[in-house]
Amino acid sequence: MSNKKIFVTVGTTKFDNLINTITSDELLKELCKKGYNQLILQIGKTDLKPDCTPRLGFNHIEAFDLSPSLNEAMKSADLVISHAGAGSCLEALELCKPLIIVTNDLLMNNHQSELAEQLYKDGYLYYSNCKDLCELVQKMDLTKLIPFKDNKSQKIANVIDVIMGFS
Repeated sequence: MSNKKIFVTVGTTKFDNLINTITSDELLKELCKKGYNQLILQIGKTDLKPDCTPRLGFNHIEAFDLSPSLNEAMKSADLVISHAGAGSCLEALELCKPLIIVTNDLLMNNHQSELAEQLYKDGYLYYSNCKDLCELVQKMDLTKLIPFKDNKSQKIANVIDVIMGFS
């Protein structure tokens, strides 16, 4: 059995709904069907204590709150699931990691959805909200994603500028 690892990040935000969704039995089962069996959770600023008991095909689940750099965790992952913060998205894409962005529907004036939708249209990633994440995992085909090569950070920065009304 291969050891396929998922890294989940919420950045410095509090996004307990994402952590609870990822660690739900339903989603763990679907991720296991896709061949994943390790889960690393970066849970941000929260009092949440996720269940890290190995289960449902996952032989390793761990969580940590904050870290000065998420680069090593992302490098070692076979799949990154991230909040829609531009920094986290760019870091995963520049490492050429398959990426699922999960938008936080609870945020007011959520520009995250616009960023996620544009990057999805460009073929770089999948995106969802917590409610629809399990369905997305069932249907996703990571081989169809376009690798983010040649450092396209400026293109992403331009998209962000347009969304935010800066250009």
